[in-house]
Amino acid sequence: MKILLVAATKAEIEPFLTHFSFRDELPYDKSFGNYQIKVLIGGVGMVPTAFSVGKALSEHHFDLAINVGIAGSFIAELNPGDICQVKEDTFSELGAENGDEFLTIEALGLGRSTYFSKPNLLFPKLNNLMSVKAITVNKVHGNENSISKIVARFNPDIENMEGAAFFYACEQTKTCCMQIRAISNIVEKRNREKWKIGLAIKKLNDTLIQIFES
Repeated sequence: MKILLVAATKAEIEPFLTHFSFRDELPYDKSFGNYQIKVLIGGVGMVPTAFSVGKALSEHHFDLAINVGIAGSFIAELNPGDICQVKEDTFSELGAENGDEFLTIEALGLGRSTYFSKPNLLFPKLNNLMSVKAITVNKVHGNENSISKIVARFNPDIENMEGAAFFYACEQTKTCCMQIRAISNIVEKRNREKWKIGLAIKKLNDTLIQIFES
Protein backbone atom coordinates (compact mmCIF):
# COMPACT_ATOMS: atom_id res chain seq x y z
CA MET A 1 0.00 0.00 0.00
CA LYS A 2 1.50 3.32 -1.08
CA ILE A 3 0.87 6.16 1.34
CA LEU A 4 1.71 9.87 1.06
CA LEU A 5 2.04 11.42 4.52
CA VAL A 6 1.93 15.22 4.36
CA ALA A 7 2.99 17.67 7.07
CA ALA A 8 3.55 21.41 6.81
CA THR A 9 6.81 21.29 8.79
CA LYS A 10 9.32 18.59 9.64
CA ALA A 11 8.91 19.34 13.34
CA GLU A 12 5.30 18.13 13.25
CA ILE A 13 6.31 14.68 11.96
CA GLU A 14 9.86 14.27 13.31
CA PRO A 15 9.05 11.78 16.11
CA PHE A 16 7.38 9.52 13.52
CA LEU A 17 10.43 9.74 11.26
CA THR A 18 12.75 8.92 14.14
CA HIS A 19 10.63 6.03 15.43
CA PHE A 20 10.58 4.28 12.06
CA SER A 21 14.23 5.12 11.28
CA PHE A 22 13.68 7.24 8.18
CA ARG A 23 17.00 8.56 6.94
CA ASP A 24 17.62 12.18 7.91
CA GLU A 25 17.68 13.53 4.36
CA LEU A 26 15.26 13.93 1.49
CA PRO A 27 13.40 12.06 0.18
CA TYR A 28 11.79 10.66 3.32
CA ASP A 29 10.84 7.24 1.90
CA LYS A 30 10.44 4.02 3.84
CA SER A 31 8.99 0.56 3.30
CA PHE A 32 7.92 -1.64 6.20
CA GLY A 33 5.29 -4.31 6.48
CA ASN A 34 2.72 -3.75 3.76
CA TYR A 35 3.42 -0.02 3.60
CA GLN A 36 5.47 2.10 1.22
CA ILE A 37 5.46 5.54 2.81
CA LYS A 38 6.61 8.84 1.38
CA VAL A 39 6.68 11.75 3.83
CA LEU A 40 6.21 15.14 2.18
CA ILE A 41 7.04 18.39 3.99
CA GLY A 42 4.64 20.57 2.07
CA GLY A 43 5.23 23.97 3.66
CA VAL A 44 3.01 26.23 5.75
CA GLY A 45 -0.12 27.60 4.14
CA MET A 46 -2.51 26.86 1.30
CA VAL A 47 -0.35 27.75 -1.71
CA PRO A 48 2.72 25.65 -0.81
CA THR A 49 0.44 22.76 0.18
CA ALA A 50 -1.64 22.83 -3.00
CA PHE A 51 1.47 22.96 -5.17
CA SER A 52 3.55 20.34 -3.37
CA VAL A 53 0.71 17.85 -2.85
CA GLY A 54 -0.63 18.33 -6.37
CA LYS A 55 2.85 17.78 -7.79
CA ALA A 56 3.43 14.62 -5.74
CA LEU A 57 0.04 13.13 -6.63
CA SER A 58 0.43 13.90 -10.33
CA GLU A 59 3.86 12.27 -10.50
CA HIS A 60 3.09 9.07 -8.55
CA HIS A 61 0.05 6.98 -7.63
CA PHE A 62 -0.74 6.67 -3.94
CA ASP A 63 -3.44 4.49 -2.43
CA LEU A 64 -3.94 6.99 0.36
CA ALA A 65 -2.78 10.50 1.28
CA ILE A 66 -2.84 11.63 4.92
CA ASN A 67 -2.42 15.23 6.03
CA VAL A 68 -1.21 15.60 9.62
CA GLY A 69 -0.50 18.61 11.77
CA ILE A 70 -1.60 20.85 14.60
CA ALA A 71 -4.70 23.03 14.83
CA GLY A 72 -6.61 25.47 16.99
CA SER A 73 -9.92 24.49 18.60
CA PHE A 74 -13.12 26.55 18.71
CA ILE A 75 -15.06 24.03 20.84
CA ALA A 76 -14.96 22.90 24.45
CA GLU A 77 -14.88 19.23 23.46
CA LEU A 78 -11.37 19.58 22.00
CA ASN A 79 -8.51 20.75 24.19
CA PRO A 80 -4.72 20.91 23.72
CA GLY A 81 -3.36 17.42 23.13
CA ASP A 82 -6.61 15.99 21.77
CA ILE A 83 -6.60 14.26 18.36
CA CYS A 84 -9.33 14.55 15.75
CA GLN A 85 -10.06 13.53 12.18
CA VAL A 86 -11.23 16.25 9.79
CA LYS A 87 -14.17 15.15 7.66
CA GLU A 88 -14.74 18.48 5.91
CA ASP A 89 -12.61 21.59 5.48
CA THR A 90 -13.51 25.02 4.10
CA PHE A 91 -11.55 27.90 2.58
CA SER A 92 -13.18 30.37 4.96
CA GLU A 93 -11.75 33.53 3.37
CA LEU A 94 -12.66 32.67 -0.22
CA GLY A 95 -15.38 35.10 -1.29
CA ALA A 96 -16.22 38.80 -1.20
CA GLU A 97 -17.37 41.49 1.19
CA ASN A 98 -20.69 43.24 0.58
CA GLY A 99 -20.72 45.85 3.29
CA ASP A 100 -21.02 43.91 6.53
CA GLU A 101 -22.08 40.76 4.67
CA PHE A 102 -19.67 38.05 3.53
CA LEU A 103 -20.46 36.37 0.22
CA THR A 104 -19.02 32.88 -0.19
CA ILE A 105 -17.56 31.72 -3.47
CA GLU A 106 -20.69 29.56 -3.83
CA ALA A 107 -22.94 32.61 -3.43
CA LEU A 108 -20.93 34.37 -6.13
CA GLY A 109 -21.39 31.41 -8.46
CA LEU A 110 -17.65 31.06 -8.95
CA GLY A 111 -16.94 27.64 -7.46
CA ARG A 112 -16.99 25.99 -4.06
CA SER A 113 -15.05 26.35 -0.87
CA THR A 114 -15.69 23.13 1.07
CA TYR A 115 -13.93 19.82 0.46
CA PHE A 116 -14.19 16.43 2.14
CA SER A 117 -12.11 13.47 3.23
CA LYS A 118 -12.30 10.32 1.15
CA PRO A 119 -10.71 7.75 3.46
CA ASN A 120 -9.25 4.38 2.73
CA LEU A 121 -10.79 2.10 5.37
CA LEU A 122 -7.67 0.08 6.24
CA PHE A 123 -7.08 2.02 9.48
CA PRO A 124 -10.05 1.15 11.73
CA LYS A 125 -8.48 2.88 14.75
CA LEU A 126 -9.13 6.20 13.03
CA ASN A 127 -12.84 5.58 13.51
CA ASN A 128 -12.30 6.18 17.23
CA LEU A 129 -11.12 9.74 16.66
CA MET A 130 -13.57 12.60 16.99
CA SER A 131 -14.78 13.77 13.57
CA VAL A 132 -14.67 17.53 13.10
CA LYS A 133 -15.44 20.33 10.68
CA ALA A 134 -12.48 22.61 9.92
CA ILE A 135 -11.74 25.92 8.28
CA THR A 136 -8.49 26.66 6.48
CA VAL A 137 -7.18 30.19 6.98
CA ASN A 138 -4.33 32.41 5.87
CA LYS A 139 -4.43 34.23 9.20
CA VAL A 140 -5.05 32.29 12.41
CA HIS A 141 -7.62 33.95 14.63
CA GLY A 142 -6.52 35.87 17.71
CA ASN A 143 -9.05 38.68 17.95
CA GLU A 144 -12.32 38.31 19.84
CA ASN A 145 -14.38 40.17 17.22
CA SER A 146 -13.06 38.18 14.27
CA ILE A 147 -13.47 34.93 16.22
CA SER A 148 -17.14 35.62 16.94
CA LYS A 149 -17.74 36.51 13.28
CA ILE A 150 -16.09 33.37 11.90
CA VAL A 151 -17.97 31.17 14.38
CA ALA A 152 -21.27 32.79 13.39
CA ARG A 153 -20.45 32.36 9.71
CA PHE A 154 -19.16 28.77 9.59
CA ASN A 155 -19.55 27.25 13.08
CA PRO A 156 -16.19 25.43 12.76
CA ASP A 157 -14.72 22.99 15.26
CA ILE A 158 -11.06 23.72 14.42
CA GLU A 159 -8.87 25.89 12.20
CA ASN A 160 -5.66 25.11 10.32
CA MET A 161 -3.65 26.59 7.46
CA GLU A 162 -3.42 23.75 4.92
CA GLY A 163 -6.27 21.22 5.15
CA ALA A 164 -8.71 22.44 2.50
CA ALA A 165 -5.87 22.86 -0.01
CA PHE A 166 -4.79 19.29 0.71
CA PHE A 167 -8.33 17.98 0.20
CA TYR A 168 -8.61 19.99 -3.01
CA ALA A 169 -5.42 18.50 -4.49
CA CYS A 170 -6.57 15.00 -3.54
CA GLU A 171 -9.98 15.51 -5.13
CA GLN A 172 -8.45 16.76 -8.36
CA THR A 173 -6.28 13.64 -8.60
CA LYS A 174 -9.01 11.28 -7.31
CA THR A 175 -6.83 10.19 -4.38
CA CYS A 176 -8.27 8.71 -1.19
CA CYS A 177 -7.42 11.08 1.62
CA MET A 178 -7.81 11.86 5.30
CA GLN A 179 -6.66 14.60 7.65
CA ILE A 180 -5.57 14.11 11.26
CA ARG A 181 -5.02 17.07 13.57
CA ALA A 182 -3.74 17.50 17.12
CA ILE A 183 -5.03 20.48 19.06
CA SER A 184 -2.28 22.87 20.11
CA ASN A 185 -4.39 25.76 21.41
CA ILE A 186 -7.84 27.16 22.01
CA VAL A 187 -8.86 29.82 19.48
CA GLU A 188 -9.06 32.96 21.60
CA LYS A 189 -7.30 36.30 22.01
CA ARG A 190 -3.73 35.39 21.14
CA ASN A 191 -1.78 34.09 24.14
CA ARG A 192 1.18 31.87 23.19
CA GLU A 193 1.82 31.04 26.86
CA LYS A 194 -1.30 28.82 26.80
CA TRP A 195 -0.34 26.98 23.62
CA LYS A 196 0.79 23.37 23.96
CA ILE A 197 2.59 22.75 20.67
CA GLY A 198 5.01 20.19 22.13
CA LEU A 199 2.16 18.21 23.66
CA ALA A 200 0.16 18.33 20.41
CA ILE A 201 3.11 17.08 18.35
CA LYS A 202 3.78 14.25 20.82
CA LYS A 203 0.14 13.12 20.83
CA LEU A 204 -0.08 13.37 17.05
CA ASN A 205 3.00 11.24 16.50
CA ASP A 206 2.02 8.73 19.19
CA THR A 207 -1.26 8.27 17.32
CA LEU A 208 0.45 7.85 13.95
CA ILE A 209 2.93 5.33 15.36
CA GLN A 210 0.11 3.30 16.92
CA ILE A 211 -1.84 3.32 13.65
CA PHE A 212 1.06 2.05 11.56
CA GLU A 213 2.25 -0.46 14.14
CA SER A 214 -1.23 -1.97 14.40
